[in-house]
Amino acid sequence: MQIVLLDAHAANPGDLSWEALEALGDVVYYDRSSPAQTPSRIRDAEAVLTNKALVTAEMIAGAPKLKYIGVMATGYNVVDIDAAARRGITVTNIPAYSTASVAQHTFALILELSNRVASYAESVRRGDWTRCEDFSYLLEPITELQGKTLGIIGFGRIGQAVAAIAHAFGMRIIVSHKHPERDWSDQVQFVDQATCFRQADILSLHCPLNAENTHFVRRDTLRTMKRSALLINTSRGPLIREEDLAEALREGTLAGAGLDVLNEEPPQGGSPLFGLYNCLITPHIGWATHESRARLLAQVVRNLQAFREGKPINVIG
Repeated sequence: MQIVLLDAHAANPGDLSWEALEALGDVVYYDRSSPAQTPSRIRDAEAVLTNKALVTAEMIAGAPKLKYIGVMATGYNVVDIDAAARRGITVTNIPAYSTASVAQHTFALILELSNRVASYAESVRRGDWTRCEDFSYLLEPITELQGKTLGIIGFGRIGQAVAAIAHAFGMRIIVSHKHPERDWSDQVQFVDQATCFRQADILSLHCPLNAENTHFVRRDTLRTMKRSALLINTSRGPLIREEDLAEALREGTLAGAGLDVLNEEPPQGGSPLFGLYNCLITPHIGWATHESRARLLAQVVRNLQAFREGKPINVIG
């Protein structure tokens, strides 16, 4: 089987092995593939693996031998699913591989905004503690999480994992979710979205992106939040209208934000959020722990192996 991997570097920059994948066929690796490069690279492929590289209808049409597309992620909007279906091409994804890692990163952002560990550590490096007349000092307020209200919008696997961590911190947890009856938990209180915005001390987004919720975090919803509140997004960047969030952070109508995702990735055109002292931004790394990426690659192999055996799993559509 001729296997082409379009963007290998993000999932495996060199610290993991491709040996199990290579046992399934002849693999051609590309660290990155632009839309201009992809058509020629997949022309003779029977199987294509992609993380974020686009596989469009036109690209599929130009790959007559293509039988399988494996998305090396949970979200699969990079592939034209309808075009693949018309050709009878199987498309799979990787569900739930990064749940623990993203939940951990969510709280890394929450704790940094609450405890300012990096700011205080840098202060000590500058010699501030050495020069201090007291045994301790405060540069800016630090906040205790116990008793605070965490609002979660979206209660899939990651939202539930975040809620479990919040419960251990002694937080009150409110959730806005489309299917409370399906995912009922006695550790959380299900509320409508407006209540989640209004009551949360920390609001964390864990919902998939769709046409209905694009930029649903915008000026009018942000203005319903507490001035002391924090906004966390480890889900999808376009859930937030960045210009409106920047305005709220500059004007002090929102205390802070922690983001692992932006509207454009990488943000080649910049972002109105850059340079704001009360906005932490990490480069979409919540999924990328060593353990998470190892699970991802193992499932990539299982998905392709199952397809070869005629019993495909994790099939989209």
